Amino acid sequence: MQEGFDGQKQRSALTAAEQALRTLGAGDAAKARKAAAKAVELDQIGLYSDLADVVEPLAQKLEDGQAIDDEGWDGLATTLGIGPLSGLIDELRG
Repeated sequence: MQEGFDGQKQRSALTAAEQALRTLGAGDAAKARKAAAKAVELDQIGLYSDLADVVEPLAQKLEDGQAIDDEGWDGLATTLGIGPLSGLIDELRG
């Protein structure tokens, strides 16, 4: 572990990343952006460093009245890799 690593902070980053995914799935672009930014801010080990960049175009699609397609969900899955959020992405993909 890194010196100064805060497990609670990293857990909060995971929670924020999960919220970003759930709010995307619910069609709430603003909340998805906010949660993704929070995940990036709290992340101490780089798991979510690209999340806000991947969420942004998907949030824009929602604002434009479009659904998130498989390519968008695949991008999130690639960005987040295999881990605790993989199953959530599959669930939200519908």
